[in-house]
Amino acid sequence: MRVTGSRAGGAPVGEARAAGTVLQLLRPVARTVPWRAVAAASGLGLLAAALPRLSGGEVTAWAAVTALRAAALSFALGAAFLLDDPARHTTAAVPVRRGLRLALRWVPLVPFAALWWTAALLLVPEDARPPAGDVTVEAATALVLALAGAAFAVRRDSARPGQGVAAVLLVCAVLTPLLSPGDWGMFTEPADPHWAAAHDRWAVLLCVLLVALAVSCAEPVRRRTLRAFRSPSGTSGPSRG
Repeated sequence: MRVTGSRAGGAPVGEARAAGTVLQLLRPVARTVPWRAVAAASGLGLLAAALPRLSGGEVTAWAAVTALRAAALSFALGAAFLLDDPARHTTAAVPVRRGLRLALRWVPLVPFAALWWTAALLLVPEDARPPAGDVTVEAATALVLALAGAAFAVRRDSARPGQGVAAVLLVCAVLTPLLSPGDWGMFTEPADPHWAAAHDRWAVLLCVLLVALAVSCAEPVRRRTLRAFRSPSGTSGPSRG
């Protein structure tokens, strides 16, 4: 009975310690997040979304969806820099998992991204605005691609993955419309009969990228394996004698 009680009481203590560790990490992590890059990308994205309205002429559906895609790309480029942290090798020694350390940098982005995307949609004239749900899937895919790329680069021990991930994202944005077959095009306009099928593919791609993001946030298998074979005395391999 005594052992059971200690186990029952140990869980709240462990949770309290974990919560305390997270709170201690919030402030230093917030100081290292490159908010200027995110703010600059967000501002450029809103400007891109507002360009059809600011042009003064009639806004076509193609111009509206292109403006929103440019806005989503701009925001994703800024999000690619969220994991840039020159002090990463110092914070990696804290007793929390990699996924939590990354989440501390990403969680503040979620409500801001939702508000920002709502503003971008409202900047496009309503009569030319594409279906909000479909174009939101496109924006979410671009964002998750940036985050997954940055997380993968960090997993490969990169302290500043932003520039490389942003470059790859730009190349993908330029080459995908050019190299995609006509029947498998991803960047269609609302009047195109392939619009619905294209966004089915966008949804599948988003799911794949979410899985890739989850895998990239996990602890490397090599480190877990080495830790599993390490003896309590600190030496590797089974203890002898």
